[in-house]
Amino acid sequence: MDLTDMEPVERRSTAAIVADRIRTAIMRGTFPPGTQLGEVELAARLGVSRGPLREAMQRLVAEGLLRSERHRGLFVRDLDATDVRDIYHARASVERAAGLLLVDGDRAAAADRLVAALGALEVAATTGDPAAVADADHAFHTEFVAASGSPRLRRMADGLLVETRMCLAALQQTAPPAAGLVAEHRELADAVRAGDRDRLTAALDAHMADAVARILAPVVTV
Repeated sequence: MDLTDMEPVERRSTAAIVADRIRTAIMRGTFPPGTQLGEVELAARLGVSRGPLREAMQRLVAEGLLRSERHRGLFVRDLDATDVRDIYHARASVERAAGLLLVDGDRAAAADRLVAALGALEVAATTGDPAAVADADHAFHTEFVAASGSPRLRRMADGLLVETRMCLAALQQTAPPAAGLVAEHRELADAVRAGDRDRLTAALDAHMADAVARILAPVVTV
């Protein structure tokens, strides 16, 4: 069977679009952890029927962003300190693998992409808007993994970055120091351009460890 003349279908399903909308709302803290999502209200707000909405919500259950309770409904998944540590441990593993691909590939092109993303982070840092900084931080790490050219790492990173934003919305009481955050990301871009594997992995590990400590600091008891 010759399928060479077939073109890919680019149109996205309603369920996929709805899943994106809800995922973004969870990521930004519009629906905090523990929030119950009602089908009737959500369908009305999104202007869709309950069929695509249910499909979208089941996708998010499969992704681990929602949890289903029998006879009660669907809730945004709660996160605790163990979740935060696990999410960042997984992110470190994925981004370390992506970073090594960057170092072994076209380092200059990858570094240029990261510098562009860093510029957006620097601009966001001047606004004093924590949401803008978080968006730019998210975009930098998305670009970091995307530049590796691995679609599988990209898929894993996308889910982990959404969970990261849930961590920030749920547990972080203060925004990270903008100057320090920019410096950490600049170190990642510089390490890629230099092709220094040890410097890159050390910078990634330090970046992730600092994020965990900062997020969990408000919930640590003394």
